[in-house]
Amino acid sequence: MPAVTVPVCTTYFQFDQQGVVFNMWYFGWFDDAMTQLLTEVGYPYTELNGDGLDVQLAHTEADWRDAVRYGEQVVVDVACERVGATSFTLWFGVRVGAQERATGRTVYVVVSTDGSGKRPVPPRLRVGLESVLKSAEAVT
Repeated sequence: MPAVTVPVCTTYFQFDQQGVVFNMWYFGWFDDAMTQLLTEVGYPYTELNGDGLDVQLAHTEADWRDAVRYGEQVVVDVACERVGATSFTLWFGVRVGAQERATGRTVYVVVSTDGSGKRPVPPRLRVGLESVLKSAEAVT
């Protein structure tokens, strides 16, 4: 099961001439799901920033299985795949009902908000992310 399930509100302007959600919106959904995951694991993004930390995207990828069409109810499932010294990887699944439409992964690097570079994953965030680790066998 996913660590967090985030409902997505699709809007008319997200759809292209083919009548499906344009691919760039999925990456926005991933980012929103990451923010919600941080809240769910007890370290909201605003508190991370308040502690002088932020995250930067280092790598992202997505695989599409089927399109999301206008009017469909979409959710994004998110879980943690890996926690490293200065980064963490999240897994995302976009689905309509039980049907998976896309999956993705994003590697985030923890950085200082003062521009001085990478920082270790703070203990509070590490504990939260480790509480929602998804086994490699369970990641599709």
